Amino acid sequence: NTNTYGNKTIYTMKSVISCVLLLASVFNVSAFAPSSNNAVSTSTNTQLPMIGNLFSGLFGGGGGKTDAEITDTVFFDISIGGSPAGRIEMGLYGSVVPKTVDNFKQLCTGKPGFGYKGSIFHRIIPGFMCQGGDFTNFNGTGGKSIYGRTFDDENFDLAHGGVGTLSMANAGPNTNGSQFFVCTAQTPWLNGKHTVFGKVTNGIELVKKIEAYGNDMGKPREEVKITNAGAL
Repeated sequence: NTNTYGNKTIYTMKSVISCVLLLASVFNVSAFAPSSNNAVSTSTNTQLPMIGNLFSGLFGGGGGKTDAEITDTVFFDISIGGSPAGRIEMGLYGSVVPKTVDNFKQLCTGKPGFGYKGSIFHRIIPGFMCQGGDFTNFNGTGGKSIYGRTFDDENFDLAHGGVGTLSMANAGPNTNGSQFFVCTAQTPWLNGKHTVFGKVTNGIELVKKIEAYGNDMGKPREEVKITNAGAL
């Protein structure tokens, strides 16, 4: 940090904070959660801790183990703009987060009588992530787990490992439902806030194709739909 006087600029923490707040608005992190119908309080509760973690991401935070034994493999068949686009296969870390994995796997198979089949990726931000799993409201305000509306964070033993990382979206601590996201970049500021439970094992090219249909506001320019889902 350099402080100079006269005609030169004084760099302070104020400018750093302004930069972080700008990054937060670009990421639109307040909408990066499944939320309840109380959208205002959910936005507030989610945005503040996420801004704090942006500091960690910018100034060296994050790290830790990013991978684990794959115990289960599931898939999504995807259409873009109504046309079949291919399949994404995901390996799940059942030995590390068994409860989270069971939730995701059952929502893939439809065993509880509801699940991901027919839902969409409602938020796609290039250079960040692709988010889906709201099979009730289709806009990021809904979804539910196999355990009820939400369930607690199982653990944060695994860090986000970059492109292909599969993690749970939430509205703050202990608010996991059905919404999830696939990272398309390094996201160290999410460590300790979102539960990592798997990774893309096949079809990463399709994930990158999906990413290209997003924008900085997160609204896809074509419908990206999960036409079928299941376990392999």
